[in-house]
Amino acid sequence: MEVRAINKNLAMSPQKAREVVRQIQGLPAEQAVAILGMVPRKSARLVAKTLKSAIANAENNKSLKADRLRVKEAVAGRATLLKRFTPKARGSAGPVIKRRSHIRIVLSDE
Repeated sequence: MEVRAINKNLAMSPQKAREVVRQIQGLPAEQAVAILGMVPRKSARLVAKTLKSAIANAENNKSLKADRLRVKEAVAGRATLLKRFTPKARGSAGPVIKRRSHIRIVLSDE
């Protein structure tokens, strides 16, 4: 049985989040939480939050045991962009693109 958790519109570029998400694919859920606790990156905290949410969904909604769960799929995708402008020389403006991401984690007990 599959359980999922999605964390949307995180203030982190998807490229930075993907570096952490790739490390936990295919691992047991408890081991993935331990690994994310040791990674010194902001994206590791956000991915760990989503993973813990998926584990809680499995325990409370589907009555699954946390020690039997594996990370079947972990994806960091692109969300909407925030477009801002910063002042440049001679009164012109330069674009600033603030990237956001969605993190989706799917756990399975198979």
